[in-house]
Amino acid sequence: MASAAEQLAANMNMGTFAKATELHKRLLFTLLALLVYRIGTYVPIPGINSEAFLQFFQNPDGQRGILDMFNMFSGGAVERMAVFALNVTPYISASIIVQLMGAVYPPWEKLRKEGGESGRKQLNQYTRYLTVVLALFQSAGIAIGLNAQAGLVDAPGLFFIVSTITCLTGGTMFLMWLGEQVTARGVGNGISLIIFAGIVAVLPGTIARMFGLAQQGQLSVFILLLITLIAVATVVFIVFMERAQRRLLIQYPKRQEGNRMAGGERSFLPLKVNTAGVIPAIFASSLLMLPTTVAQFTATANLPAWLSWLPAATSQLSHGQPVFMVLYGLLIIFFCFFYTSITFNPEDTAENLRKYGGFLPGIRPGKRTAEYLDYVLTRLTTIGAAYITAVCLIPEMIIANFGAGLAFGGTSILIVVSVTMDTVAQIQSHLLAHQYEGLIKKAKLRGRGQTRTKGTTAPVRR
Repeated sequence: MASAAEQLAANMNMGTFAKATELHKRLLFTLLALLVYRIGTYVPIPGINSEAFLQFFQNPDGQRGILDMFNMFSGGAVERMAVFALNVTPYISASIIVQLMGAVYPPWEKLRKEGGESGRKQLNQYTRYLTVVLALFQSAGIAIGLNAQAGLVDAPGLFFIVSTITCLTGGTMFLMWLGEQVTARGVGNGISLIIFAGIVAVLPGTIARMFGLAQQGQLSVFILLLITLIAVATVVFIVFMERAQRRLLIQYPKRQEGNRMAGGERSFLPLKVNTAGVIPAIFASSLLMLPTTVAQFTATANLPAWLSWLPAATSQLSHGQPVFMVLYGLLIIFFCFFYTSITFNPEDTAENLRKYGGFLPGIRPGKRTAEYLDYVLTRLTTIGAAYITAVCLIPEMIIANFGAGLAFGGTSILIVVSVTMDTVAQIQSHLLAHQYEGLIKKAKLRGRGQTRTKGTTAPVRR
């Protein structure tokens, strides 16, 4: 039998959507925020020669692999060297560091576990401070690298370096604030939606580039069809795996309430195969792009003799290279297990089940339940990590070998599909909340009408 939520979801239609005024405001705010983000990707930093930089970006002697990927995540802001060129990468890297420290540093671990809402706000504040530091470091590397290139800057010097650092850091901080506003007032996770908007913005250009390469003979029709089939199959596979879950049966014992027996209900504890979602792919790519982007800019400058190894090392970390693939896969697996351990605690879940009288059939409450939940979650996370690694690496390996360096691969498809599904789920939850409010209001009005009917007295005839 369908639950109340499933019955309401089945009855949702355009009429329900038209009446949800609060959802309209959230959608409008989200669209306006993404529009502001897209406008910022076209505003170049002061002092940069846009035409010369575009030529430099399009023909950097085969060293543009990671730049292509970074440009894709920033919505094309890198090739225009816009104020949003850093995008939200420093914020994501800061979030990784804070979450890692929250698992190993006792004071922050106490804030995360026992601090409640105030502890979460304090850790978010630490994340913002660290975002500023990382953005300053990364923007300084980019500014120094651009300043050392002849012809890219109209007036090289200290003023250009300082202004570039200020613009790029300020752009990252504005996007961080904008993402938080979208999370609070819009629909879905604001940071994920900003990354999603950047990827979707460059998707038409990527498709046009593929067909252009096919027309020029640089990309065969067979490879073009193969890439298309892989993309479609990847989308279907992602949707299937993101909806897959293991449902653990939970039994509640019967209890005596007065003269009748109550309880004895059954419910399910759903455990997703991919508990971490799209976070591991975003974290892994951001962590790789943080040092390699700076290295890409500085490797082409006049380096001293003791840094002569930097260009060779940078080329090995380019998109499609074996070293990049190995590091990327290992980081994805690590973050799958790490983020799952943060978001789901088997001991807390087992304790909550014991507190409310629930138990898993055949498993003793308490420690045994926690061990069983950890065992099941570890197996599911292994499958989820293998799934994300395959989705992110296999299509990119094929594209890197046969797709003439196209950066739109499995990682981009994973982010686009996952964020789309998450946003649709958020919209449905708002519609369900609106329907629940409507039902509650109708029940109150019906109750008032019945009360008035009982309180009226019939006229007496004489």
